[in-house]
Amino acid sequence: MSGAMEKSLAILEYLVGYPDGAALVKIATDLNQLRSGCHRTLHELIGYGYVRQMPQKGDYALTTKLSSMGLSFLSKSGVVDIAQPVIQRLAEATGELARLAIVDGERLTLVAKAQGAKSGLLYDPDMGIDLQLSCSAAGQAWLMTLPEDQAIALVSRQGLGSPKQFGPNAPTSVKALMKLLEGHRERGYCIIQDMYAPGMSSMAAPVRRKGEPTTGVLVVAGPSMRLTQKAMASFGPALMEAAAELAVAGDASPLLKSANVGTWGNQLDRKG
Repeated sequence: MSGAMEKSLAILEYLVGYPDGAALVKIATDLNQLRSGCHRTLHELIGYGYVRQMPQKGDYALTTKLSSMGLSFLSKSGVVDIAQPVIQRLAEATGELARLAIVDGERLTLVAKAQGAKSGLLYDPDMGIDLQLSCSAAGQAWLMTLPEDQAIALVSRQGLGSPKQFGPNAPTSVKALMKLLEGHRERGYCIIQDMYAPGMSSMAAPVRRKGEPTTGVLVVAGPSMRLTQKAMASFGPALMEAAAELAVAGDASPLLKSANVGTWGNQLDRKG
């Protein structure tokens, strides 16, 4: 990757975390870029319509161009049209938030959701984020379908989620995570509590055909006081059935059909 492109992409990824904008000095300092070069790159990105400069303080923020491109891509991929009815039925059956995450190389990104809870505490995280593999139900549901060495490699590159940043039960060692994955494999799906966030429970099942790479993960999440261990166990069959349905229907979506193939697909544990 060229230096100019690397700097541009770094700025775009950085500004995702600053919807209200960030000052030039902060951007350059945090990204370890020369202020003059960072200023030049920002104005090139402004010229291409990806960044705008705020009128009052002169901070820099993303425009909607990237998000518009992403939404257009998802719409044309067919994944939302295919998944939404399945996710909606699962949300209604569980009374909780149901979500679909797509495997894309080494990333796991939420792309679709349906809210089943009609009242009380609603759990509804931002869409489009890359999930922390080590302490999210979706991440662990994907990792459990991979051979141990590959799961460890993925987690090592991303890093373990700290309990201070996520939930108090987030695993703090690779050994602890591998033990969790063993239990998930025996069950066929993942169950976690107070791990991705305090007071939150979630369960997840991989979307894949037998012997083929995981292309997505189906998740049900909600407050721990309502989504208890007993409740999640009762929802297990519905979750597995929905994941199996998506695995078959996914052939109609180029994104679901091709996701993860060629990256981990050739090395997949065929015993799964």
